[in-house]
Amino acid sequence: MNAENGSGPEIIKPWHERMNEDIFLDSDADDQMIIRIPFTGAVKLRALLLKTGPTDQTPAKVGIFSNVDHLDFSEIASGKPTQEFEIAQGREVGEYHVMPAKFPAVTSITLFFPASQGAENIRIYYVGFLGQWTERKFEPIITVYESRANPADHKRIPGTDGAIWSPDLAHDLEGGSAPFR
Repeated sequence: MNAENGSGPEIIKPWHERMNEDIFLDSDADDQMIIRIPFTGAVKLRALLLKTGPTDQTPAKVGIFSNVDHLDFSEIASGKPTQEFEIAQGREVGEYHVMPAKFPAVTSITLFFPASQGAENIRIYYVGFLGQWTERKFEPIITVYESRANPADHKRIPGTDGAIWSPDLAHDLEGGSAPFR
């Protein structure tokens, strides 16, 4: 982010503080900004909420990158966002509905604001999300994979003198003379 380091989390406010314009984030070098937001769980994202402005300091659009942890300005310019929106000017919180199929289990969001609507910098007052949060499991999954069957792990077929079933067994039971394995 080309704003003051550490100032980004201040714009992720509780819902009741969303209209507070005393706390905001300005881009400081130009009118581009990248904000990366990690989540503590997996989120089924439904909408992005933004309060931006005023007037020309409103970003022209936002590109949303899902589950991409390390993006800088050179990488983001050549990459394709998961979804993109044009941002409307206004003093209210804008609600931008995402396509839920593209955001089923989001663990981090990167927002890219490529330009303002005319000013030399971008100003953002509030970033919020609508969706469903679920806890991430960090414990290893214990499972056994069997690449080749172990005969000792399988039940014997009664009446076959301890032989294990094989595709040839079906032929033998029909009157053929296939051997057991």
